[in-house]
Amino acid sequence: MDPLGAPSQFVDIDSLPAWNDYSEANQLDSHKSQVEKPQLDVRSPFPYRKDINAKIILWKGNVALLNCTAIVNTSNESLTDKNAVSESIFMHAGPNLRDELLKLKGCRTGEAKLTKGFNLAARFIIHTVGPKYKSRYRTAAESSLYSCYRNVLQLAKEQAMSSVGFCVINSVKRGYPLEDATHIALRTVRRFLEIHGETLEKVVFAVSELEQAIYQKLLPLYFPRSLEEECHSLPCLPADIGNSEGEPVVPERQIRISEKPGAPDGVDNCGRTVMVVVGRNIPVTLIDMEKALLYFIHVMDHIAVKEYVIVYFHTLTSDYNHLDSDFLKKLYDIVDIKYKRNLKAVYFVHPTFRSKVSTWFFTTFTISGLKDKIHYVENLQQLFTAIPPEQIDFPPFVLEYDARENGPYYSYPSSPDL
Repeated sequence: MDPLGAPSQFVDIDSLPAWNDYSEANQLDSHKSQVEKPQLDVRSPFPYRKDINAKIILWKGNVALLNCTAIVNTSNESLTDKNAVSESIFMHAGPNLRDELLKLKGCRTGEAKLTKGFNLAARFIIHTVGPKYKSRYRTAAESSLYSCYRNVLQLAKEQAMSSVGFCVINSVKRGYPLEDATHIALRTVRRFLEIHGETLEKVVFAVSELEQAIYQKLLPLYFPRSLEEECHSLPCLPADIGNSEGEPVVPERQIRISEKPGAPDGVDNCGRTVMVVVGRNIPVTLIDMEKALLYFIHVMDHIAVKEYVIVYFHTLTSDYNHLDSDFLKKLYDIVDIKYKRNLKAVYFVHPTFRSKVSTWFFTTFTISGLKDKIHYVENLQQLFTAIPPEQIDFPPFVLEYDARENGPYYSYPSSPDL
């Protein structure tokens, strides 16, 4: 019974038909026009597996009503999103859920966090945050959405859950194309069940009427219900089917840089994440700058959610490694506000007179708000007053240059301010 005394609306997933029980006639008819004579000796990368299909349920209905071990809530980084799925979960779970969410202190894009189900039939709620979709940064969005599904499943495995009810994680307001997102959802679940199938008994996809049509269309590609359906579905698979875990792998979109120009290291004396950028490793004349933007956002997305500092090594940087001001302005304009708010300092190591002039001009007339965060560092000893040396992975040429120019460094008590 619900709090108002009405009959319970909760749905026992054991009463729902598995994917094996759905008729495959419609799907087969839609594919036969493309493949009249199936080559039964050609197997799909997602072969027919009756045991896996028996774990899959497609159900048109409200995920909040499912009686299973855990259901999935799709939200924003502060876990306060007001979408149809979240609102229904909050309504059925009761007021205690909002109180518990405050203790989680948010959730990063792609992560998954756990709360109790409270008044729901489900024992737990797994909260996750899907990416905001922009076509030019599609690869980053694909990776983040994959992480949502993968982290939900991993959490279910770690907590020994027997069943999970998925909503469609990509909420409408975040703009992810439904069909593209469904491919990622289905193949990620399929790959997980191939590897960890013994840990989960049921996976339910709770969908709306619109979503149901897309899921019915694409489910046979990843969960064929017969050898014939597997064969007919094979030509309909997209070119990118991910790696062995379903994670997106698109070689032509990957940025190939032999020595990465930027990577997260340790923390400074204030506990803030340190992001190291090596100027000499930025091959400006060789890389696609649009891909460089994508690379930067991919690396920084999880770092910039909390306070961080950047250490930029200008050591032995040549004219071929200088990013032009238009690119830097564009980068600054497109990044999320959290990047700017949480950046607390930029340590500009081994600056030249020319680079100081250029930086002053750029931060004075092109980008406001950054000038006060720039700290020029003439030698590593100066840097170590703010960041312990063991917290940075130094390129060998930086250490050699500093020792040659400034002599070996000595350890002094550190101070949080440079």
